[in-house]
Amino acid sequence: MRVNTLLPLAGLASASAAATKGCNVLQGALDQVFLPNTSVYEYEAQQFWSNTELMSPGCVFRPQSSAQLARGIEKLVAAQAEFAVRGGGHMGIRGSNNIDNGVLIVMSNLTTLELSSDHSILHLGPGFRWQQVYDFLEPYELAVPGGRLGPVGVPGLLLAGGISYYGNQVGFSCDSVVNYEVVLANGTVVEANATSHADLFWALKGGSSNFGLVTRFDIETLPSTKVWAGTWTVAEEYIEDFLAATAAFAANNTDPKTHIVPAVVPAQDLTVASVILFYDSPDESYPEAFKPFTDIPAVSQTMGFKTLAEMSKEMGAVVTDHINDIFVAGTIKATTYDDLLKGVNIINATFAAQLPKLYAQIPASDISIIELDWQPIGANWINASNKRGGNALGLDASEIYLCYAEVVEWIGSAYDEVVGAWVVETTDLINNATAAAGLYDPFNYMGDAAWFQEIYGGYGSANVERLQEVASAYDPEGVFQTLMPGGYKIF
Repeated sequence: MRVNTLLPLAGLASASAAATKGCNVLQGALDQVFLPNTSVYEYEAQQFWSNTELMSPGCVFRPQSSAQLARGIEKLVAAQAEFAVRGGGHMGIRGSNNIDNGVLIVMSNLTTLELSSDHSILHLGPGFRWQQVYDFLEPYELAVPGGRLGPVGVPGLLLAGGISYYGNQVGFSCDSVVNYEVVLANGTVVEANATSHADLFWALKGGSSNFGLVTRFDIETLPSTKVWAGTWTVAEEYIEDFLAATAAFAANNTDPKTHIVPAVVPAQDLTVASVILFYDSPDESYPEAFKPFTDIPAVSQTMGFKTLAEMSKEMGAVVTDHINDIFVAGTIKATTYDDLLKGVNIINATFAAQLPKLYAQIPASDISIIELDWQPIGANWINASNKRGGNALGLDASEIYLCYAEVVEWIGSAYDEVVGAWVVETTDLINNATAAAGLYDPFNYMGDAAWFQEIYGGYGSANVERLQEVASAYDPEGVFQTLMPGGYKIF
C-alpha cells in the first residue's frame, strides 16, 4: 500500500507548523542543518534526477555519520515531524524522496568506500552513485552487482532488490549484500546480517525503507577485468524479429555470464529497437546466447571489450538530468517461448496503439524519449538468489518472468497530468490484455514503478505478512510508515 503524500488543504497549516518544529529541534541540537537561502540547501534541494522530484523542504539535514543520523531521527520522532530521505535521488515519483515543508535528510556525506583486507567485501555508504563505485573498484580489477547506469544511486537500487548486469550469476543485487548498518526508528544503530537481526536482514532485501535507514552496505565483490558489452540497434523493419529474439533469450538462455535489456524506442518519424548486451568475459565475443539479436543486421552498434566502469559510463550517457519522467513497471510470466512471445507482442502492440493519443496532446519537440523495455528473469537468476539466502521479492524459479517498463520523458511541467493519465490508461489496458491471455503476473519491480502501482502484493501474501511482522518489530510506532510519507509502504 502506498501512503498518500498530498495533505488536504485543512492540514497544510498544521503540517507546516510540524515541519518548522522539526527543523527547529534539529537546528538546536545538531550541526549539518541547513535552511533555505543557504548554499548547501540550494545545492541539495536540486540534487534529483527528475523535475518531478523537486519540492520545497523546510530544511536540509545532511548527517556526517550514522550516529548523527540516529540523533536526528530521535529528535524528529520526539517532535512528530515529517521527513523525507534522499539517497541518489533517482526514484522519479513526486514525494518519494523529497518533501514540501518537512525535513529533507540527504545521505550525501555518508561516504564509506573501502575494501575488506582480502578484497572480498566492499563497505559502501549510501551517498554514492554507481559510477563512483565502479571507478573505485576498477584498479583492483573488481566489480559489484550494482546499477547498470552510472548516475543511479546506491541505496535505492539495493533496497528495491536491484537489477544488475550480473543477475544470472548472483541473483538480485541485494542478494550480494552480507551486512547492513541500519538506523532504527528508536535512534539505535544495528548491524543486520545472517546471524544478527536476521529477520531485518531478509526484509531489507527488497523491502525498501519500511524498517530503518541504511547507512552502510557491505556487499560481495566479483572479479572483473573487461567485459564484452554495448548496444545493438536495429531498424524498424526488424522489430518483429527483435521481439522474437527477446522471447527466445528469455525462454532458452542458460549462460550465466549473459545479461540483456531489449527496448523498442518509438517515435513519430522513426522507430528503432535497441538491446543492451553484456557478456562477462574479457576475451569472448558474440556468444551463442546473443545470436537471436546479433543475427539481425544492426544500423548501429557499440559492442566491444571494455571495463565495467566504461560500460556504466556509456549507458549513463542516456540519462538526462532534470527532465520530467514517468516509469511504469509490469510483468508477465510463462514457461514456453510461444507464450513469452505472445506476451511480448501483446505488450508492444497495446503500447503502440496508445501512442497516437499521446502524440495528439504533446508536440514531438517536447517529448524527450518514449521507450518500452524488457528484463528477463529466469531460473539462473532466481536460483542464484536462493543460494544466497533469498530475498523478499517472492519469485519462483519454475517460472520465467519477463518484466517490462514503460518510459516517457518530456520537457515542461505543463504535460505532467497528460502523461500521468496516459500511462495509467495504457497500463490498465496492458494488464487486462496480458491477464486475458493468462500471462499477467502482479510483480512490479520497485525500481521501475510509478506512483499508482502496488508493489508488495506482487511479493506474495506470505512475504507481505513476514515483512509486516518485521516492520512492527523494529518500528512499532510506525515512524517510517507515517512520519516519512514517501516511498512504498508495507502497511
